[in-house]
Amino acid sequence: MSSVTTKPHEIVERALELSNADGCVVIAQEESSANLRWAANSLTTNGVTRGRTLTVIATVDGAEGAASGVVSRSAVTADELEPLVRAAEAAAREAGPAEDAQPLVTGVPHSAAFTDGPAETNSDVFASFAPALGEAFATARAGGRELYGFAFHSVTSTYLGTSAGLRLRHDQPTGTLEVNAKSPDRKRSAWAGAATRDFTDVDPLAMDADLARRLVWAERRIDLPAGRYETLLPPSAVADLMIYQFWSAAARDAAEGRTVFSKPGGGTRVGEKLSPLPLTLRSDPAEPGLEAAPFVIAHSSGDDTSVFDNGLPVEPVHWIHEGSLARLTTTRHSAGLTGLPVAPAADNLVLDGGGERSLEEMVADTERGLLLTCLWYIREVDPATLLLTGLTRDGVYLVENGEVTGEVNNFRFNESPVDLLGRAAEAGRTERTLPREWSDYFTRAAAPALRIPDFNMSSVSQGV
Repeated sequence: MSSVTTKPHEIVERALELSNADGCVVIAQEESSANLRWAANSLTTNGVTRGRTLTVIATVDGAEGAASGVVSRSAVTADELEPLVRAAEAAAREAGPAEDAQPLVTGVPHSAAFTDGPAETNSDVFASFAPALGEAFATARAGGRELYGFAFHSVTSTYLGTSAGLRLRHDQPTGTLEVNAKSPDRKRSAWAGAATRDFTDVDPLAMDADLARRLVWAERRIDLPAGRYETLLPPSAVADLMIYQFWSAAARDAAEGRTVFSKPGGGTRVGEKLSPLPLTLRSDPAEPGLEAAPFVIAHSSGDDTSVFDNGLPVEPVHWIHEGSLARLTTTRHSAGLTGLPVAPAADNLVLDGGGERSLEEMVADTERGLLLTCLWYIREVDPATLLLTGLTRDGVYLVENGEVTGEVNNFRFNESPVDLLGRAAEAGRTERTLPREWSDYFTRAAAPALRIPDFNMSSVSQGV
């Protein structure tokens, strides 16, 4: 077996053959990526990478329950495979019984393409995008703007095999585009971003036109104090807040009284009304344009993940349904502890608000308020209320009588996304968006703009 030509599915099969554990899960991931970077209206770098990661999860039965050991390594060759399997088995034998131990998943149909080679990306993914980007450079240069940015595309092929018989495979393309426009003196800056599967649905010229408009807005500077303002949160900012809320929605944490979803006196807030608007927060691995893995891929165990659940189907779920909390994330183990249905987290998130108006239409209907571009440096202050703090960035604009009249200073904010859902006065049209803060971790999102009557800008920030 060649260490150079071994296919991922062959590595999975060989690792399972080598295993002496009572149970074994093997996850092989092949990733390829391509990127472009530019500054001051000129391309600066581009590159293509390839990589392989192998994770072996060994389970060992004992009198007090099953234990698990997990070992992951990059660029594993055939000669390194057996030592990796033995290391996972040793880790399992040295570990105590796993609290989340469950029988390995069975009964999931094999993936038809399990024995096929991995999907790959390369610089060809930018074949139509790169010329359009060049046109955007020329337009920006003629308009006295400088464009800076980064385009990234990756494809990860995941092969999952288990001693219980599963043979699953998923190919995940991920693309992100971020563009900053700056005035020649670098005192004015505006940001735009997009998520894509293949770069055929992004338009750098349209992005430049929007950024040019924002730089014009910023020609008039207005200083405002900290305070509560009617605020229009664009889809990117809403998605960032909803993702953090989603990451904080583990059923076990809530049942143990540790999160905003804990019910006073015990239990969870499932069934409780969170918003007067008919907001629905949902995940679906088959969501068009946001397709994600239809089965659990877990490299470690935690409150909302379990290595024993690898291969478990991920179903469409409404986390919030028409304003009411409907589900919390569970493993099979935590579902048993809490009495809630099994609901593994998916790798996409959609907030539907029932609105039809665009952000521009919402601006036109604003008497006086703030229009944000994006949020940045979001951090948790209080898990009991999910109070978050963070900064605005790359453009906060004052809206007066339906028109943007200038750019104001940046702010630090203090808000809970759960509270915001309860206070939102309007939701616009849901659209695919790039969450700026979490774009390295979570890109498959769609959200509407939200109108918040009293968003808390807790202090003035000197950031750009």
